[in-house]
Amino acid sequence: MTDIKIDKIVELAPSPAYVVDLGRLRENLALLDEVQSRSGAKILLALKGFSMWSLFGVIRQTLHGVCASSPWEARLGREEFGREVHSFAAGLSESDVAELLETSNHIVFNSFSQLERFRPLWQPYCGRVSIGLRVNPEHSEGHTALYDPCAPGSRLGIPLAEFGGRSLKGVEGLHFHTLCEQLFEPLERTAQAFEEKFGRFLSGMKWLNLGGGHHITREGYDIDGLVELVLHFRQKYNLEVYLEPGEAIALGTGILVGEVLDIVHNQTDIAILDVSAACHMPDVLEMPYRPEIAGGFKPGEMPHTYRLGGPSCLAGDVIGDWSFEQPLHPGDRLAFLDMAHYTMVKNTTFNGICLPHICTFEPRTAELKVIRSFTYEDFKSRLS
Repeated sequence: MTDIKIDKIVELAPSPAYVVDLGRLRENLALLDEVQSRSGAKILLALKGFSMWSLFGVIRQTLHGVCASSPWEARLGREEFGREVHSFAAGLSESDVAELLETSNHIVFNSFSQLERFRPLWQPYCGRVSIGLRVNPEHSEGHTALYDPCAPGSRLGIPLAEFGGRSLKGVEGLHFHTLCEQLFEPLERTAQAFEEKFGRFLSGMKWLNLGGGHHITREGYDIDGLVELVLHFRQKYNLEVYLEPGEAIALGTGILVGEVLDIVHNQTDIAILDVSAACHMPDVLEMPYRPEIAGGFKPGEMPHTYRLGGPSCLAGDVIGDWSFEQPLHPGDRLAFLDMAHYTMVKNTTFNGICLPHICTFEPRTAELKVIRSFTYEDFKSRLS
């Protein structure tokens, strides 16, 4: 986003607020549509990364459907997106499978034991619901073990050794998901490892799902390489190929507007904000990573350095250290960048802290619209 656009959003938005730039969303969708048209791939929205369903009407004009990680996500996709619904979870209950069979087009199992245990349930749906298996290529490209599905001892995906003597009757597709926030080259290497181990099973399949973690809309992504890879699998094995990025749809589209509540000093200057790492951007603590801030620099680069922290009681509710050209004061606004994905879907009301407003910004008209605000009743209704 340009500085002018960010300044306008910060001026108009309530605080705290997630604000999604509709112009940038359209740019991302146009690039994804180019991948689809050139390669024949079908791209799905991964709801686990971005599930702002008020925008599904825009997104479904380009993407073929959604992928869900639970019966509730699948139901949301069925009710609000209205195209294909692909479902996977590491473990499913009998009631989960029964519900998913009513809402999903594809169901992917994480083990042969679940495939066979629930065969009496899914077999009558063959022809309407396509069944798949998630495999583990045992080829790790992850930089953070917490987010690496191919880390040693991973519970995600079936390793090749488990295929010995197993029946694939009724299985129409294979799925692997091994990446996290990565460009094309890790996918290329993973796809080669996958094909070497599991390629022998593809001739009898109808589809292949290459999972998510693909930063297709990030600058520097090798679109030509991705198109060639998809065409390779489609042409060699006569398959439908699916991609299910979540971040690629929302990458660069959103900011989190926050406000300085207080400035305190304990060895360093500390700004207490109305946004919380623990409540509003948990990946800052889990990943961990340091988000960018409009007008914020590395500590010491500018005259005024602050540690930014949230209002919660968690001692570690610290977003990080930044420096600024001018000193911060209570009431000043800050804009954290790239805050559309893995924020709204993961936030909490820990400590009874209010969830940020959810807004959109239309750059064509400079209109900021508040889509959803949260109240005490939203907090109370989650408790008992």
